[in-house]
Amino acid sequence: MKKSIAVIFGDGIGPEVTQQSMNVLNAVAKTFGHEFEYTYNLMGAVAIDQTGNPLPDETIEACLGSDAVLFGAIGHPKYDNDPAAKVRPEQGLLKLRKALGLYANIRPVTTYPSLQHLSPLKAKNLAGVNFVIFRELTGGIYFGKKELNEEKNQASDDCVYTRVEIERISRLAFTYAQQRSKKLTLVDKANVLETSRLWRRVVQDIAHDYSDVSVDYMFVDNAAMQLIINPKQFDVILTENMFGDIISDEASVIAGSLGLLPSASVGNGTALFEPIHGSYPQAAGKDIANPLGSILSAAMLLDHFGLNSEAALVREAVDWTLKHNFVTKDIDPVNFYSTGTIGELICEYVGNKVPGEIHQTNVELRKSTII
Repeated sequence: MKKSIAVIFGDGIGPEVTQQSMNVLNAVAKTFGHEFEYTYNLMGAVAIDQTGNPLPDETIEACLGSDAVLFGAIGHPKYDNDPAAKVRPEQGLLKLRKALGLYANIRPVTTYPSLQHLSPLKAKNLAGVNFVIFRELTGGIYFGKKELNEEKNQASDDCVYTRVEIERISRLAFTYAQQRSKKLTLVDKANVLETSRLWRRVVQDIAHDYSDVSVDYMFVDNAAMQLIINPKQFDVILTENMFGDIISDEASVIAGSLGLLPSASVGNGTALFEPIHGSYPQAAGKDIANPLGSILSAAMLLDHFGLNSEAALVREAVDWTLKHNFVTKDIDPVNFYSTGTIGELICEYVGNKVPGEIHQTNVELRKSTII
């Protein structure tokens, strides 16, 4: 198989973790006889610095012409700490989602037995946790009309949704639930918000088309609590833009590290794959960032291409590294391995070069082959 991938390194640790994902994709290509071609594009703070634009037109064109987009991270303190900044890195990502028609963000949340001690939850609440969040991306309060009065002491942000926007992501989530445990939870605030009541009506209307999927409804404040009390109750969570942004970040700590979780943004055309973590500028260039969220995002990219066996092998390799305590500083601040070493280990595993006996000294010395 031959595919073109638009690569956006982005800001902070984005280039480092994305490079490891590309290395893993190249290992997959070599092992299975595929060919992946890459184009390199600007977005975020680095794009503002070089062009004055957080998303140059050339990047949009490259992404539209590719089979998938692999993205690193976005954001920089010099913009985060300046509330008056009119141009921000995040504007590039919002614009790209619109340009590509990406209306659904898919975030799987999985726990690993070897990392349960890192989770703020008790071990008994972590066993069997495996759910996925479907967050709507193109509507809601983030894209509504924004107003600030002349005295600058009153502001408003409109939250607007249409039936079409709700139905298209709902059908995607229902279809996904059919392939899992056949349970879907709509998270909203229908006791207060008119937009949430519209979400409920639409989901109730189309649920009849998916009679094998059980549906329940949960207010977002209760859902935030239930994610901590009993996360294993969830299978597929469906929600609107802002609620999804908040609860998916909350859910990310369940696994033990923000650096572990991947995501996919899909819609009408080219899909985008990225780790859910931020740009973490304090770690940029230090070779300490966790690349697993990005590598698992690459696995989701492989699934998107229909390369399910290849994706499964990448996930197996990630499980192997965690099981053998090959982890980065965010997971073990004392006995940790570099970003590059973790990437190399996964590439070796994918290439079937991992021996039965692991020579720890070679790994510590960042040998490319652990023999």
